[in-house]
Amino acid sequence: MFRKGGHSTSVNTGTRRKVHTTFDDGGEMVEEFDLRTDELLVRMRRSKTVLGKDSEWEYLVGEPPRRFNADTATLVESTANPSFTRSQDTPDSFVWRVRNLPYPKETYSVAVDPADGKIVIRTSNKKFYKRFDVPELAVLGLETDADALSWDWRNNTLLIGYRKPKEVIAAEAEERADRAKVRPALGGDED
Repeated sequence: MFRKGGHSTSVNTGTRRKVHTTFDDGGEMVEEFDLRTDELLVRMRRSKTVLGKDSEWEYLVGEPPRRFNADTATLVESTANPSFTRSQDTPDSFVWRVRNLPYPKETYSVAVDPADGKIVIRTSNKKFYKRFDVPELAVLGLETDADALSWDWRNNTLLIGYRKPKEVIAAEAEERADRAKVRPALGGDED
């Protein structure tokens, strides 16, 4: 679904399989899968800017590693700030987490905006607001269904789930079959 039109190579490193895809327009995508469970752990992509420079990596699944260099940096982002990530999906749903939200459950509202199909998280005390879409639905041209959306709040973490449509499940199965055809390159840890 995401790798169509690109050339993919694969390397096994440790307990992960990394699939690197390059596209004709200069864009790249890197996916990391668990070797034992074939679960998607990280999906990130970047493209070329108008002037030909590589843009920053955009994490679609997983989160970027936190980096801090005490020699050059004078400020660091607080770890108490809310952190939005798309965590490991289940076989039948997409899952996002917003960590460090200490407000009671009745403060949150999670809904689908009918105007543009994005999922909207807001709090009644106006302390947090986030709009995001589901990239898989956009790639397949599907509408966001409000009935497929669910959420819960536990341990200062807001968990948002979206039940995968059957078209997405079929596309993932096709992608899994395509990924099985990509042989690992030499130089990785082949088991």
